[in-house]
Amino acid sequence: MLVNAKLVNTRLTYSLAACYRHIEDRVFSRRQRKTRILFALSDVLLVTLAFVVAYRTRASVELLNREFFLSPSVQVLIAAIGGMSWVLAGRWMAVYDKLDSSQALVILRDGLKQSLAAIAVIVFVQFALRLDLSRTFLLLYGGLGAFFLIFFRLNARVFYGKIREKFGAIYNVVVAGDGVKALEVGRLVEQASRYGFRLGGYLSLAPKDLELDGKPVYSIEKLSEILRSQVIDEILFVVPPADVPRLENIFLLCDEEGVRTRLAIDFFPHVNSEMYLDQLGTLPMLTFSAAPHDEFRLVIKRVADVVLAGVALVLVAPLMALIAALIKLTSPGPAIFSQERCGLNGRRFLFYKFRSMCDNAEALKVELAHLNEKQTAFKIANDPRLTPVGRWLRKFSIDEWPQLWNVLRGDMSLVGPRPPVPQEVEQYKGWQRRRLRMRPGLTCLWAVCGRDKLDFDTWMRLDMEYIDNWSLVLDWKIILKTIPHVVTGKGAN
Repeated sequence: MLVNAKLVNTRLTYSLAACYRHIEDRVFSRRQRKTRILFALSDVLLVTLAFVVAYRTRASVELLNREFFLSPSVQVLIAAIGGMSWVLAGRWMAVYDKLDSSQALVILRDGLKQSLAAIAVIVFVQFALRLDLSRTFLLLYGGLGAFFLIFFRLNARVFYGKIREKFGAIYNVVVAGDGVKALEVGRLVEQASRYGFRLGGYLSLAPKDLELDGKPVYSIEKLSEILRSQVIDEILFVVPPADVPRLENIFLLCDEEGVRTRLAIDFFPHVNSEMYLDQLGTLPMLTFSAAPHDEFRLVIKRVADVVLAGVALVLVAPLMALIAALIKLTSPGPAIFSQERCGLNGRRFLFYKFRSMCDNAEALKVELAHLNEKQTAFKIANDPRLTPVGRWLRKFSIDEWPQLWNVLRGDMSLVGPRPPVPQEVEQYKGWQRRRLRMRPGLTCLWAVCGRDKLDFDTWMRLDMEYIDNWSLVLDWKIILKTIPHVVTGKGAN
């Protein structure tokens, strides 16, 4: 999982090879999705078989004078919950993304972890619905489920290859272009042979016929003849920007023939933004986005923020009132501390938290500057400005509770880079400013990877990693990882 990854330096620019590997991710993603669906369906069938075998085995054996019987409706319920639990656990652990190429030990480890997680869900359902499930049955169910899944996955390459050989059509791809770039893309196509792709050769813009990596190279002027004599499903154009206008007739020919074409965009090879085609009215626009842009998923994220923050505020409101009273009774000054922070795309907003320091903490900042342990942010271990109550609030992140109101207002999200003060932003390097392109959050990736023990540059790099890999699943992983860190006060100063 990403939240368990080692703290390595995130590359802020793509090398040429990495740039074209991005092409592989996009072009072959449809075939990869089919593979993931195939494995998920096989999991449902296999764990259903495991349920049937486990149930009939346990029902046919009387242990300790106890019979085991489930009504048909309960059997269907447990089997359905089991199938969903195994698939959701596999999706959560990203098992399906690597099954067609994983090593045996990885398959064994992931199969066992997935099965344990699924059985844990069934045990929870058992207690929630007050079902009387035999422990022997649960052990058999989990053990057989793990065995069937692991056995199938260890042989998945053979099964998948035979299925594709018998029922799946080969997808023929030709690369148009010259030089190292075209050769790199061609090799990526060959590496995707497990998804049914086959490299049919290269089209050269220069009038010549030769072989490259054992593949024929044709003159692009002969494309019309080639389309009539060979089966070509798709052409990948990897050409310099200056050559695109003179290929208009070639693109028209492909359009008339119904051949799918793709144009590799590397006008700015060091830009790590995601590229997609959009429209402004009827005008096509090539868009570069350096932050998440999927409006549908962002709306889901916002709805989850509003619902969870609203519910949390209602639940903790009595405790917040007690904490506010405790702060007022133990130190002079307001219970709530407010400060201007930078939010999405640099928007300024008032940020709230329980006051954990003395009332004149901001004024003392200059005097304590020599104790600062961070490069840009202001952080002091065992900060002398902390009040006795404030130190306790900080340790367990209780001082952050008022920010649920910021989440409800839309200033912040539950998960995202922590909101900086304007003075910090003024000191940011160019690449660090990209963290402002995501709505700030209550918790973030670095909060579960070391918290205050990390240096400032590592904070920034982990924020970039979060932005580049953002998903709704990642948000939930960070939330679930945050809970034990907050409960134990791990890593807090």
